Amino acid sequence: MSSFTCEESGEGKHIFGTVKVGERGQIVIPKEAREIFGIIPGDTLMILGDEKRGIALVKADKFRAIASKMLKMFEEKPVEPEGE
Repeated sequence: MSSFTCEESGEGKHIFGTVKVGERGQIVIPKEAREIFGIIPGDTLMILGDEKRGIALVKADKFRAIASKMLKMFEEKPVEPEGE
């Protein structure tokens, strides 16, 4: 059983409650979270983790867009620091 309560935690920030991990490692993303973030059946999510801060789920297409912008940085000529 899951406990789904959504609280506004500042501008654009939410606490969606808690979920239990099933025997196969599955969780249910609360309906309100799916609606807010536009997650629909069949979407691919990327799971990011930081051993000190925890786990984050990101829609793969959003992450791909961010990664693409980051890669474009390599196309720019590096700026040399002045005075060195």
